[in-house]
Amino acid sequence: MTTRLIIVRHGNNFTKEQTPLRVGARTDLPLVETERGTNVGKYLKMRTMIPDVVISAPLKRTMETARLAIAALDKDIDLIVDERFREIDYGPDEGKPESEVVARIGQKALDEWERAAIVPDGWLVCVDDIISSWKKFADEIENVYANKTVMVVSSNGIIRFAPHLTGDFEKFSQEFNIKVGTGSVCILEKEKEDKNWRVIEWGTKPKDKLANLGSL
Repeated sequence: MTTRLIIVRHGNNFTKEQTPLRVGARTDLPLVETERGTNVGKYLKMRTMIPDVVISAPLKRTMETARLAIAALDKDIDLIVDERFREIDYGPDEGKPESEVVARIGQKALDEWERAAIVPDGWLVCVDDIISSWKKFADEIENVYANKTVMVVSSNGIIRFAPHLTGDFEKFSQEFNIKVGTGSVCILEKEKEDKNWRVIEWGTKPKDKLANLGSL
């Protein structure tokens, strides 16, 4: 029996003309586009990976992305809000442009966050709690949605800790970029008899896959 977990990062909060800010738990911005959320649904439909349930963080950007994906799937799928997937709190860097973030914490600290999820000084993040939350959630879906597909829509700061479900985060982070782009898809699967989850896809950009399909 295979249980599948699809993890999606929300769409864009800023246009190309705007200066992107570090958007965290306390900054609840809507999406500025619908393409990424819609493409998630189209891509999963193309892969015949239809979620039995969609779970979203309680923020506009994640909820809107989830609804767009469900609409593109053209299925009656329950949407559940789960506080556990709310983005991390960036502390003094919340809502600041990257130039100011780098000026405060330094480029090395930011690089270590992107490479290995090492939390910079001042960010209000408990890594152990996030990892524990992912593991407890994974156990829950194995029990409640065994042999089914669950989709979670969250943010980059939370998603990067999901590879702990593989049992070897360090190895994973050396082979893959743990930073997931907006509107990108990650797919994990687990057999009942297996101890850990295996990553089938990580950071897939639906737009690229759909474009390749159109060119055939």
